[in-house]
Amino acid sequence: MDNLRYAICYNKEIENSLTVKDKLLTVLQEKNLTADVIDIDNLKNGYDFVFVIGGDGTILKTARFYAKAHPPVFGINLGRLGFLSQASKEDLKKSVEKILNNEFHTEERIMLESNNYLALNDIVIKGALAGRTSSFSLKINGKPLCDYLADGIIIATPTGSTAYGLSAGGPVVSPHLNAFVIVPICPHTLTARPLVIPDDEKITICGTDPNSKYLFSADGQEFSEFKNEIEIKKSNYRAKLALLDDSDFYSILKNKLHWGISPACIENCSYSK
Repeated sequence: MDNLRYAICYNKEIENSLTVKDKLLTVLQEKNLTADVIDIDNLKNGYDFVFVIGGDGTILKTARFYAKAHPPVFGINLGRLGFLSQASKEDLKKSVEKILNNEFHTEERIMLESNNYLALNDIVIKGALAGRTSSFSLKINGKPLCDYLADGIIIATPTGSTAYGLSAGGPVVSPHLNAFVIVPICPHTLTARPLVIPDDEKITICGTDPNSKYLFSADGQEFSEFKNEIEIKKSNYRAKLALLDDSDFYSILKNKLHWGISPACIENCSYSK
């Protein structure tokens, strides 16, 4: 990987990001490699491999930006959960050496698209008036399916199924499946349940009140407003994540979400990473 062009994207708003950025530069320099340092708010193209320093939000923003140019994106976690990241500041040198030794693989993750917005995790629809439920109508491939009275609706990718969708009661979906999850947020009914559909189907969310406005968010970072309806579909672009060879989706579920572990045992039980 000596002839590749590297970028280091960091979020200056996150504590220790500058320190970790300097440490990463030192590790690369020890290998006679250089990298351009880029602020998360000033991303640019022209790289073969991208290191990202920050939390999941920083990685989401970077992965969306580079989905079109398609270099692998490798996350170094400085946030809380760090579900999308592969390295921590404590094991930074070891992880980077694995990258440089080609001890990693890449995964292409499907993304959502609506009104020229991209989302790697999810698209969320809510009413414009906070604190009130809203009426929504759901269509799949143009055919009416159901109506919701709810705080909102989440449309999640498999990557995003462990994010907001999981908190709202949706299922965890393996990132290797070509599917989307539709999860109502606090529905005012006992019959509304999360729905898993193939990723080649088109989703239309309609606001049933012609006098109301609705809010749209992509990955909780990009926001827009609409009145009548919005169409959501699979994007032609895919996020490309660099993952270490000794990590997999199920070990991440176990180690970061404490999957299947009794709450009483989380702090006291030891389990393999």
